[in-house]
Amino acid sequence: MRKLALLVMLFLIVVLAVPTFAAQNGGPGLSKHDRDLLAAAQAQNQSTTTLLLVAKPGRAVALATAVAGKGATIRYQDNQLGYIRVIAPVAQAESISKLPDLQALEVNELVPLPDPEPQGVVGIIPQTVPSAATPKDNPYMPIEDIGGASFMAAHPTWDGRDVRIGIVDSGVTLDNPSLQTTSTGLRKIIEWVTYTDPLTDGDPTWINMAPQVQGPTFTYNAVTYTAPGNTKYRIGLFNERVATLGGEVGSDVNRDGNPTGSNGIFPVLWDVSKDEVWVDTNQNNNFADDMTMKPYGVRYDVNYFGTDNPATAVAERMPFVVQVNKKDLYVNIGIVSGAHGSHVAGIAAGNELFGGDMSGMAPGAHIVSVRACLFTAGCTNAALIEGMIFAVKSKGVDVVNMSIGGLPSLNDGNTARAILYSRLIDDYDVQIFISAGNSGPGMNTIGDPSVATKVMSVGAYISDDTYLADYGAQLYEADNLHYFSSRGPREDGGFKPQVVASGAAISTIPMWQAQGCLAQVCPVGYALFNGTSMASPQAAGGAALLISAAQQAKVQHLPAQIRQAMNSTADYLTGRYQAYEQGNGLLNIPDAWLLLSAGKMPTVDISSSVPVNTVLSGFLATPGVGVGINDREGVEAGDNYTRTYTFLRTSGPAGAKDLQRGLGR
Repeated sequence: MRKLALLVMLFLIVVLAVPTFAAQNGGPGLSKHDRDLLAAAQAQNQSTTTLLLVAKPGRAVALATAVAGKGATIRYQDNQLGYIRVIAPVAQAESISKLPDLQALEVNELVPLPDPEPQGVVGIIPQTVPSAATPKDNPYMPIEDIGGASFMAAHPTWDGRDVRIGIVDSGVTLDNPSLQTTSTGLRKIIEWVTYTDPLTDGDPTWINMAPQVQGPTFTYNAVTYTAPGNTKYRIGLFNERVATLGGEVGSDVNRDGNPTGSNGIFPVLWDVSKDEVWVDTNQNNNFADDMTMKPYGVRYDVNYFGTDNPATAVAERMPFVVQVNKKDLYVNIGIVSGAHGSHVAGIAAGNELFGGDMSGMAPGAHIVSVRACLFTAGCTNAALIEGMIFAVKSKGVDVVNMSIGGLPSLNDGNTARAILYSRLIDDYDVQIFISAGNSGPGMNTIGDPSVATKVMSVGAYISDDTYLADYGAQLYEADNLHYFSSRGPREDGGFKPQVVASGAAISTIPMWQAQGCLAQVCPVGYALFNGTSMASPQAAGGAALLISAAQQAKVQHLPAQIRQAMNSTADYLTGRYQAYEQGNGLLNIPDAWLLLSAGKMPTVDISSSVPVNTVLSGFLATPGVGVGINDREGVEAGDNYTRTYTFLRTSGPAGAKDLQRGLGR
């Protein structure tokens, strides 16, 4: 067996010489995965591909010029972050990957949206159904697992108020009662946008509005329409029955079951000069009796497809917003692409669940909803990057949750997304929480981009009480990790995940979907989901509590301090789980606050390097060298060997100017 392992290792060493050669010529070169994606594009006779580029610090403009010289079209550019998205000739991808101003490159691809629905049968121990009488401390939405309920009981106003949480996901539903207002009665969802690309992503909710018409009446495609006024408009058609609008939406936005003879086309009219949009929801070809809508962030306009039947529990209508893209002449019909994002939002910031005291972690917080996911094919890397940038730079969120990721072959934190997320954290005083992934229990299964160095990667914990309440069965131990929760370390030995939080909850979903509980029947608008997708928003909501408290108490709370407080006070689960599985342990928000509020907490950045010995270690940024010890090959139990660990302090306590940052909005 040792001979076989040795042969495999020697073979891989020969292969690993390829990216090292590319790096010597300038940029990082193409990874094997990117080469595979390009080969697939060529096999489908695609002449162009979308590349996501990260420039070396201060070199974005030079990189953009060089890329344009390779025949690429720039679709998105942020010089401060050093991010550029281009549509490039497939034949030029190799050359672009070696440009000297390039730090990282990814071929844009779809990231599967996790399936959080619990599998299995109903347990044998009957449980009480949650209701308006359920207290805030409960096992269904187990915020007390990390001290959320007791923290808010001791400090009622430190409940996330005046904090903004960005949810980059499948979109947050606009019809669930628990996602309408904050604990102080303010609007819960303060922005709602779609960040897929109308030209390249195949998103059917982006409507081409190039054709022009003139009111008060006009004919388009042999149909005569009545306009809301006598002016120039642009017109397009939204087709609910296209296959790419399938998935949970089921190609049926008005929830009428698509009866034979009915029309699935909804005409859309746009007055570009006023950013006003009309959608013919009743399909009578008369825009004059339709709601005049502006983008959601302007005045919170929400309209509906279909009409609710009050005699049924499920809402037979679907809420939507509009969004305009003047550059490409498109209008977006903003609808959620599934329940995932709504469930996540309820865990982070749901208020008055079931109409009572039960809540998510930060019921006082506002939500910025960014849809980055399609309806049948997952989420694009580009949308996950640019949606994150929008939430942070344009809407000033304090915390972002993204419960989406995947398991790449080299999860070392050096992808374009991972680098950009760390830059956002440093440059904009935001903290990002990302699910660790559901690829466990094997080691080194941690997902990207939660591997980003300064992102808080969150694994999934579950207590015996929650398991009993949600699944109707019992576990042998009080404290447990979900079997599937991804484990660390990163390929380069980086410490991931940082913490764990509750990875199962009964939370909010769209009202047009059936309830989704397992061990008991919940009302419409609620479902039981499990996974690290559920753990991450609980941690993000916990950070919102700390920020809310710090803002009101005038305590400094820079992202590095939030991370240090959370990591330093987490409760380590002793006995059955090691550090590579649980990180620092189960979050403890009350203890984190005690540390954060003790005073101006200095933070220190320390870089480290040590030899790493894995099958893939030759692919690391510095081949064979990582930030933590990770020796999976070449060493057997009982062997004695030496590893020289080098530490370099890159920054010390914050200066006088920096100490003022993070004291308030």
